[in-house]
Amino acid sequence: MGSGGLGSATAVAELRDITRVYKMGGHEVRALDGFSFTFQKGEYWSIMGSSGSGKSTLLNLLGCIDRATTGSYRVRGEEVADLDDDQLSELRSREIGFVFQSYNLIPQLDVLENILVPLFYQDDPPADGEERARALAERVGLGSRLGHKPMELSGGQQQRVAIARALVNDPAIVLADEATGNLDSKTALEILALFDELHAEGKTILLVTHEAKVGERSERTLKLRDGRIDEVRDNRVGLAASGNPG
Repeated sequence: MGSGGLGSATAVAELRDITRVYKMGGHEVRALDGFSFTFQKGEYWSIMGSSGSGKSTLLNLLGCIDRATTGSYRVRGEEVADLDDDQLSELRSREIGFVFQSYNLIPQLDVLENILVPLFYQDDPPADGEERARALAERVGLGSRLGHKPMELSGGQQQRVAIARALVNDPAIVLADEATGNLDSKTALEILALFDELHAEGKTILLVTHEAKVGERSERTLKLRDGRIDEVRDNRVGLAASGNPG
């Protein structure tokens, strides 16, 4: 299970006693409240919960976009709290792949250039970066569209570019935030099938979604409520366990 022990050789994301507190006026809001969990290499999780449950905050922390108020978060054993902003950006560009609902492609760049973006932020980018980007474009069915700008592509094609971009740095974790939310049902199924293939190849995927049918495609589901773990479900056998197992 994903709640394996701290320091596991296969752990890619380890969170222990994480709190994230936002100050809103004179009030404090605990978006995450003593959250502990470990995601292992090669797992495919959906992260679910109602609005305000903490899933967006968790995604931002996992992606090193935000920092915890208290607690420990390690990516492949590296403690995030010890890093300054530049080191955090380097870690994010090296270890995290993002797939967003709104694609977040750069309109002035073509397909190949958009896929290469994460490598621009690395201190020592791989020498085979462009070769890797071209291979990924082929993989997602866009090998013939390398010179096209995002506005010349359909929504599904733009999301395929985003997936290729998320993979170009061979990340520890692929984070997908409502990745099918802006797509028609047929295209959404094609994107989910691509995630299935990536998981079968050993990629670690964490998919935030509010759609039950999308969540069921993953191996396991982590459901949040009020910043804590409400349920952990193994979708392969339908087993569920309540509460925080961390």
